[in-house]
Amino acid sequence: MTQTQTQDVLICGSIAFDTIAVFEGRFRDHILADNLKSLSVSFFVPSLRKEFGGCAGNIAYNLKLLGGHPVPVGAIGQDAEDYLQRLRDLGIDTSLVRVVPDTYTAQCYITTDLDNSQIASFHPGAMLHSAENDLTGHDARWAIVSPDAKDGMFVHAERLKAAGIPFVFDLGQAMPLFDGDDLRRMIAMAAVLTANDYEASVIEDRLGRKMPEIAAGLRAAVVTRGAEGATLYTGGEQVHIPTAPVARVVDPTGCGDAHRAGLLYGLVNDWSLRDACCLANVMGGFKVASQGPQNHAPTRVEIAAVLRLHYGIDAGKLA
Repeated sequence: MTQTQTQDVLICGSIAFDTIAVFEGRFRDHILADNLKSLSVSFFVPSLRKEFGGCAGNIAYNLKLLGGHPVPVGAIGQDAEDYLQRLRDLGIDTSLVRVVPDTYTAQCYITTDLDNSQIASFHPGAMLHSAENDLTGHDARWAIVSPDAKDGMFVHAERLKAAGIPFVFDLGQAMPLFDGDDLRRMIAMAAVLTANDYEASVIEDRLGRKMPEIAAGLRAAVVTRGAEGATLYTGGEQVHIPTAPVARVVDPTGCGDAHRAGLLYGLVNDWSLRDACCLANVMGGFKVASQGPQNHAPTRVEIAAVLRLHYGIDAGKLA
């Protein structure tokens, strides 16, 4: 096995386009409770942008920024040649990205108003075929099973478990699809659980257990808490990881994916879990200061400088 192969990280999840429009008003002024039975509204949206997105795409992008070796495992439609070429231009291995003929790539249409309220519609498209994408036989140090079609998430998890490849389980936007039994089944296969604070509360409710008890059966659980940082549960201990200061807060879209990439880089390179979580926080901080999930581009020197300044971590390998 070559060094590059042993450093590979399989990134299982969605690859999608995000179309984001901005309504320069407030939904609450136009959607009236008394008229919901005959709702018919139209919003003028002078600002519109299309972004490369999806959990697997975003995590792979961030891991590549760190100098990692992401291998996205996902399905796209006939309309995503530009996305596929973008990944290749970034030097990302696309051998496990499956193109499904006669389908569209998963797409999320989001309209945001001046209150930052959102109305979104999601078309899964090729993502519904993710279970057909067979990762068997691809060596990797680590993997992540991030939001995707539910059957695809389980198929990938089972294949990773059978291959002895440890993986991070990231419930994320797939939360409505997983009941308590589903969560028990997935967590039993995973090495690490990640969730934001709201998702963590839902997981606790559906399992009837608190996060320290859930983490006891894993190598670790990591709960992100926005501006408050993250909590690492491992070895019976609970460690708070504060955020590093950010210059500005522009857009939280994709911050969780950036965080996962930092965590994965640390895991692959045998960092301590605490240091990996610090790197994860730094990546989330760079992302939140940029519009869109894949438009930030800090250098490894810049990332290493923040790690050293705010966490005292000498990450010379990043430089």
